[in-house]
Amino acid sequence: MPELSRDVTGTTIPNGFKATLPKGSRVEVAGQDGGAFTVQTGIGLVRVEGRDADALGLPPPAPAAAATPEPPRDAAACAALVWDRLKECYDPEIPVNIVEMGLIYENLVEPHPEGGFKVLIRMTLTSPGCPVAGTLPEEARARILSVPGVRECAVEIVWEPPWMPAMMSEAAKLKLGFL
Repeated sequence: MPELSRDVTGTTIPNGFKATLPKGSRVEVAGQDGGAFTVQTGIGLVRVEGRDADALGLPPPAPAAAATPEPPRDAAACAALVWDRLKECYDPEIPVNIVEMGLIYENLVEPHPEGGFKVLIRMTLTSPGCPVAGTLPEEARARILSVPGVRECAVEIVWEPPWMPAMMSEAAKLKLGFL
């Protein structure tokens, strides 16, 4: 198990609290998804951002796709960019993005009255007691708001239909051993 070369602030899983892992702490990297690492520590699982890879003794993760410099011209183009950003969101305990998991039920993009676009995402979670219910929708919202031209975004959690493993993409099923 590597030791941290410096203090690192991360987010505890599943409750989403900020925690500082002190220099010298022993951690085990449990996974890398969406530009971040999930590490096993003495206090449980912690999500550590990719910018702190050096403290783990690892190279930084590959950068995410560069932002589009100009806003998309229409709602369909904006929706495509929203899907791309949602593919950067991961449940820290599952190494598959939320789109491939089948958690996104609807991606509605409309013109915003002041120019640009407003987005409504209807998504679910793997269960009503999902430990990342408080953090995953906000992460999705923040990523969507980084799409050029998106002025407003709402993420709504819905429970109908209930999520089932059959909703995963073939690639997700293969990665998680369902095929």
